Amino acid sequence: SSLQLAVTMSLLGLLPAFVMLTTSYVRISVVLAVLRQALGGQQLLPAQVSMSLAMFCTALIMWPTWTNIHQNVVEPWQAGQTVGDWTVVSAQALQPVREFMVKQIDTHQNWDDVHLFMKYANTTQYPATFDEVPMRVLFPAYLLSELKTAFLIGFQIYLPFLVIDLVVAAVTTSMGMFMLAPTTVALPLKMLLFVLVDGWRLVIDMLMQSFQ
Repeated sequence: SSLQLAVTMSLLGLLPAFVMLTTSYVRISVVLAVLRQALGGQQLLPAQVSMSLAMFCTALIMWPTWTNIHQNVVEPWQAGQTVGDWTVVSAQALQPVREFMVKQIDTHQNWDDVHLFMKYANTTQYPATFDEVPMRVLFPAYLLSELKTAFLIGFQIYLPFLVIDLVVAAVTTSMGMFMLAPTTVALPLKMLLFVLVDGWRLVIDMLMQSFQ
């Protein structure tokens, strides 16, 4: 019916956001946003560039998970070898995604987030294993875990640039250069430091290692 078609199209419209929020994209995009803020020059790293970089890194990290879904779910379904309705197929497709999310939560010791959402899940049966955690709990718990991890990584990136800001502000103030904005001096110093330490490689390497 037309109502079912409208609901289906609406769900398909939400699919890209769902995919982004259940992958490594959240952590990478937040860290790159913190980097933009730390540098102090928003135009140095346009949002489109950071978004593209986050998407490419996400594709590289999630490739094994997506390959698993394609080989074990999509190909058997296309060959007519799948037994069961779409709910069975969707559950099979979500299993590799669940494993990825559970691994990230466990690696960064963020199971308190799962306990938080389980408290409001209105369920009387508490899960004994990771596989028993409902997806309605795992999704927001994973997102919260990613935000916490991204902020921890972002703090490590932000700290050196904050030191430069403080030093430049102290020097310009002591020299009586009140008309000179500290950011005017700090920005090239930040860029110089970032280039000298090969900052792009360090940031991306830190992000990629956080998913191992």
